[in-house]
Parts: sequence; C-alpha cells; structure tokens
Amino acid sequence: MPDQETRPTIRIPGATSHTLTSSAGRPSHEGTLRYLKAGTGAPLVLLHTVRTQAEHFRSLIPLISDHYTVYALDLPGMGYSEIVPGASYDEPAMRGGVKRLLTELDLHDVTLVGESMGAVLALTTAADLPERVRRVVAVNTYDFRGGIARSGLLARVVVSGVLTPGVGPVIAGVEPKAALRKILQGGLGDKSALRADYVDELLQVGGRPGYPTVARGVYQNLPSLIAARSRYPEVKAPVHLVYGEKDWSRPSDREANRQLLPAADFTQVPGAGHFIALERPELVAKLLNAVV
Repeated sequence: MPDQETRPTIRIPGATSHTLTSSAGRPSHEGTLRYLKAGTGAPLVLLHTVRTQAEHFRSLIPLISDHYTVYALDLPGMGYSEIVPGASYDEPAMRGGVKRLLTELDLHDVTLVGESMGAVLALTTAADLPERVRRVVAVNTYDFRGGIARSGLLARVVVSGVLTPGVGPVIAGVEPKAALRKILQGGLGDKSALRADYVDELLQVGGRPGYPTVARGVYQNLPSLIAARSRYPEVKAPVHLVYGEKDWSRPSDREANRQLLPAADFTQVPGAGHFIALERPELVAKLLNAVV
C-alpha cells in the first residue's frame, strides 16, 4: 500500500483498497498492484485511462456495486501501484497487470470495462483469457494516432516535449495544475465534470518518486496500443463499443473498429467527450446493469 505521504485522498463509498503483492518466482519487473473493491455479485473489472487511476471511476462504482463485485485496478506504475525501475509500459506489459488481477484473484465470468487505454486492455485481455471473460465494454478505445494530442494545442505541446530526447524526462516531471486541468478538460464535453479534488489527487500521484518516468514510458509506448488492434478479432466474448460524440477518435477510427468487431454492439453518446466515466457515469451504469 502507499505510505502515509502518498495515501489517496478521495474516498468512494463502499470501496476498500487492496494490494496484489509480488509473489516468489514472479519476474522482478512485476511490482505490487493496488485495486479498489466494492459491492457484491458477479465480478466486474474497471480499467482506467492514460494518466489517471482507479479513482477515475469514483462516480461509476456506487452506481453498479449493487449488481457487481467491482474491482478498479491501478494499472502498473500508475495510481498507487508500485513503480518498478526499468519496467516496461507497453501494451503487453500493462495487459500483464490486468491478467495478474484476474488470475491471482481467480476471477471467472468477468465483465471487463475499460475507458481509453483501459478499453484496449479490456479487449486484448479478453483475447488472452477467453475462459475468464464474459463480456467487454470498451469505452473510447485509445488506439489511433494522435491520441491525447488531439485534446488541444497545449496537449500537443506537452506530449511533444515529454517525448523529446534529452529534455523529455525534465518536462515529464513538471506538471502545473492549470496545465493538467486544461488537458483533461479537452477530453470532456461538459468541462464541469472534472472535479478539483480529482485533479489534486492526480497531481499527488504525479509527485510520487519515479512517476515522471512512468508517464514518459506510457506516452512513448502509445504506438503499442495502436498495434494491439490486431488482437480485437480474437475476442470471443460479446463486446459493446461506446464512444463519446466528441471523443478524440474520428468517425473513421470508430468505423475501423466496428469492422474489426462486426458483432459488437455500438453506442455513441451525444455531447460526451473522451472521459465518459467522469461526465456520464449514469449512462455507463445503465449499460452494465441492464445485463448482469
């Protein structure tokens, strides 16, 4: 668990924090993983977006915990999961963290719900573990060129700087509150959905020793999320693709995924942006609670 100086400040009613520990014999690059657990019923795993954490689902968890046992994972190195020096943050490595949660907790009949990067990981994990995954809800899959840079000019400048050799690590370690807020608001149709205490929580996590390396590693490996699209046709579980009307993806990006997953259900949310879990959690809950 995080130490006293890096303990999460946001409390989610009914949710408790847990740690999936590194066990003997596991590779050294696999550190501890933190997750939130709430509710009762069939297992449902929530996978968050780029530069966020389990608290991204703070408004969604209470809406679904009467129907599911909810597990909200901090992806490897993110949130309050352990930062392991030299670890990879490409799609296969992050998928490995999701698979650890399912296998070490021995979860079956799982509904995987991911947003953005988490949506890609939900799909590829389902391809790897068909015997454990019952259903996938993929919200605004982050598998197209540009990604968060489509949020606006500030995001393009920051991401370009983070990726620049030499100065990149320095820029990754400098994260003014106003800049983070502006970039995240670029992923929202309703800007007011970004709450101030959530921005403060993200900044606290961003101040953890080693986190700038994680952030830079994630951005450097975004092409691996695009490459992961080749795995989508392998998914055997039913899939529901959900997109915000104002998501960073373009209509052509969405249609390309519909072609890869022709049997998938498809919902487009009017007025919503990239972070639907923040601005329209009730809609996601309705989709999930309708099929338990």
